Amino acid sequence: MTISETRYGSLRSRVVLLGAAGAVLIAPLAVGRALPFVLLIVIAAGSLAMIGYGMYRHRPTHRLPWYLLAASVPLFATGTAIRALGPHSSWHPADDLCTLAAALCLGLAAVGWLQPRRFRNARDLWLDSALIGLSVLLASWTFLISPILRNGTGFVDTTLAASSPVIHALLATVLAHSLATVVRSEISLRLLQAALIAALVGGFAESLSAAGTIAIDPEIALVPQQWAYLLAGLAAMQPTMGGLRDAEDVHPHRSRQRAGMIAVALVAASLISVVGADLTISDRVVICSLLTLLLVGVLVRSERAIARSMRSERRAQYQADHDLLTGLFNRAALLRAPHRYRDQWAGKSLCLLFIDLDGFKMVNDSYGHAIGDELIANAAARIRRATTSADLTARYGGDEFVILAPRTRPEAAVLAEHLLGAFIRPFELSCGEIPITASIGVACVSTRPTEKTVYDLIRAADAAMYHAKEYRLGLSFHDELRKPTPRRAHLRTTNPTSTAV
Repeated sequence: MTISETRYGSLRSRVVLLGAAGAVLIAPLAVGRALPFVLLIVIAAGSLAMIGYGMYRHRPTHRLPWYLLAASVPLFATGTAIRALGPHSSWHPADDLCTLAAALCLGLAAVGWLQPRRFRNARDLWLDSALIGLSVLLASWTFLISPILRNGTGFVDTTLAASSPVIHALLATVLAHSLATVVRSEISLRLLQAALIAALVGGFAESLSAAGTIAIDPEIALVPQQWAYLLAGLAAMQPTMGGLRDAEDVHPHRSRQRAGMIAVALVAASLISVVGADLTISDRVVICSLLTLLLVGVLVRSERAIARSMRSERRAQYQADHDLLTGLFNRAALLRAPHRYRDQWAGKSLCLLFIDLDGFKMVNDSYGHAIGDELIANAAARIRRATTSADLTARYGGDEFVILAPRTRPEAAVLAEHLLGAFIRPFELSCGEIPITASIGVACVSTRPTEKTVYDLIRAADAAMYHAKEYRLGLSFHDELRKPTPRRAHLRTTNPTSTAV
């Protein structure tokens, strides 16, 4: 399709929409009932034709909501046509039943269209939607349902009239749920949201008229409903209608919009006791029950928000202190250890074991970084199993590990021998068995540890580890070194997240 054809089609759609809008607005002003009735038939037929064309042309993934919309169109037209015959028609109350069925079909279709398919905190999402629904139902009971029940003349008519605000409260909940969660901007979705708004305006207008709050001409009240089906039909004509309700992530930051809606709902609910001062005892029981549910829901939501915030803080702290590959503490946490464990380590000697994997560079260069990471993770697991909960085990960088433990020198020697024994068995990796040994250097101090003490211990244990690696000793204590080991003058600054050595 060329650009000119696309522009022509868009212009034609706008002309049709403006023409239909003008007809819908002018029809109620016409004398007699012939023009509004004919226009109703035209709108119903046109909506069904647009829905059928859209389903045939764009083949939506989820067809049930569109079938429900198509079913609501003749139900709405039938109910409106019967109502036009007068309140004392022999078909009454079939008109109210058809209208309610149409609204229910539209609500179920809206649930199918507008709910997101994936959400990281689905329970919080539906809890927020339930709170919004409770607030809408509370307002509906105060201003619509209760007056309808008090002013009703017959059981069937009163029940049907009072059911309409309940269904429209469902529609309002679905609409608020969609506006606060769905972040997509497809034209078809926005048209459907606009159609829901129009349906709500028309439905609440009819309920206000039934409650005796305001007097509205039925033809005038019919205009928003006709607009709703026009907009829904136009939504079916859009190519984006085929992808509605497809999988989509909705991020948690959208919860702030829902929280704003809930805050507005609570403010409105607090005014109910003032506005509804002439309510009966039964009305007050219902309102108090709904208010109690609303407040309990808000408390539950607040508790879940606090718990989620605490989990996020713990997760952030864990990520700041731990190496993501191995789950061990990182270098920053190692240096902060004297301050964190100053009470537990007070008056105890402290030993630091510096562990380096022998031959890791050859494995990393031969098999690649993925196998190197796998080897690092398996080595960390063996080191963790050899230590106790009182030992602080950290990945210092690359294939280097550090254990800082409140142990005496003999206890540190036992731990080092245990660690060397843990590396006797080859590693079972995805590329096969790989034998890897370790060299360990140990340094101890008996004074109260500080961050500077940790630096000194790392430096001394690193020198002992190089001595053990050079002479293939496996284990070496710094205080046993007889001569300086040829090595770099400063500590290595290997990036802990890289396996390259």
